[in-house]
Amino acid sequence: MNTTLSSIDWVHITCNSKHDSDILDVINPRKIVLKLPFLIGVIGTLIGSGALGADLLPGVPAAPKLDIPSFILIDFNSGAVLTEHNPHKRVEPASLVKIMTSYVAADALASGAIDLNDTTLVSEKAWRMGGSRMFIEVNKRVSVDELLQGVIIQSGNDASVALAEYISGTEEVFAAIMNQQAKRLQMENSSFSNSTGLPDPDTYSTAHDLALLSSAFIRDFPDIYKRFSEPEYTYNGIRQYNRNRLLKRDSSVDGVKTGYTKAAKYCLVASALRGDMRLVAAVMGGTSDRERTEASQTLINYGFRFFESRKVYGVGEEIATAKVWKGEAPEISLGVASDLYVSMPRGKHNEIEAEIEIPKTIEAPVASGQAIGVLHFKLEERVIASAKLVANRAVGEGSIFTRALDDVLMRLK
Repeated sequence: MNTTLSSIDWVHITCNSKHDSDILDVINPRKIVLKLPFLIGVIGTLIGSGALGADLLPGVPAAPKLDIPSFILIDFNSGAVLTEHNPHKRVEPASLVKIMTSYVAADALASGAIDLNDTTLVSEKAWRMGGSRMFIEVNKRVSVDELLQGVIIQSGNDASVALAEYISGTEEVFAAIMNQQAKRLQMENSSFSNSTGLPDPDTYSTAHDLALLSSAFIRDFPDIYKRFSEPEYTYNGIRQYNRNRLLKRDSSVDGVKTGYTKAAKYCLVASALRGDMRLVAAVMGGTSDRERTEASQTLINYGFRFFESRKVYGVGEEIATAKVWKGEAPEISLGVASDLYVSMPRGKHNEIEAEIEIPKTIEAPVASGQAIGVLHFKLEERVIASAKLVANRAVGEGSIFTRALDDVLMRLK
């Protein structure tokens, strides 16, 4: 049964009462508030919208103090930033660049442009690469599958160049593809000039952007992402170990990658899954391997201890219905464009309230997926998350008679 908010005579909206009790016991929408005029911009819970943190969420203690130049902790499901420090500071990313190298390769695999069983002849350029290496040999064939292992687990610069050359012909063209992907993923403070992360003025990124990239990798290519959890890889008789020490230390950690150069210092992006909640932490500029590991573990433990992430609505679910004027149907179903998760203080889910904002007048035609309003979630009168309300289905224009009648009725309102 639906509950109509008929007491509000200037707007017609029906809230689906299914959600009064059964959204995983998360939301108790005692307050459906329709604020007019509709001035608030349509926003979503996105990485970069600002950390929730202790000053915004009641019952959450301040994050531990870390002597790290730049870091961020995000909730993978909701995209909410749980804590951060200088997350948009441009830094040298070192081998964290190889997350993007692997992402581009995974995308090429998904599109069918390349296959794991494809082989390529190792160029002299790839063979001569210094730094961390897979130890591939010049003019010998190596498979895409082997190169991916060499990039992800062994952090091989030689493997990165060989893979880039196979996919794009040259490393320069491959770098252009990396930058295209960065732009698509809204990595606004990142630039890539090579596939390795070796120092170059045109190669830089941020803790925020690398967390964003890692989240995209987990979401878009989960099968390839699993390789980041493998503890070791042997090629050409040489066994090398994954440098992400959290894999052995914390069983919930299943990736992502380490990086080091003299300028970048010790960097680490790590992701952990406990139950249905996943966190992604990026730590940049640690003074030692131990410090980056400890800092990442501290962030992850903080996130899981004091926050929870709950699925509130699924894509296509009807959250509410609203009156449509001059349409072929009298009402429109409202929902969210994708599964909606909300990050909240652990144990506070029964105190969350929902508020809906929609325009006073909605006129047909309305396209499917068109933004109609905003759904806010509040804790103690503070907005902790917001998401667009969209039309679940299209509503076309009504007949000439319907449009004329509604035009008269609208004037009489």
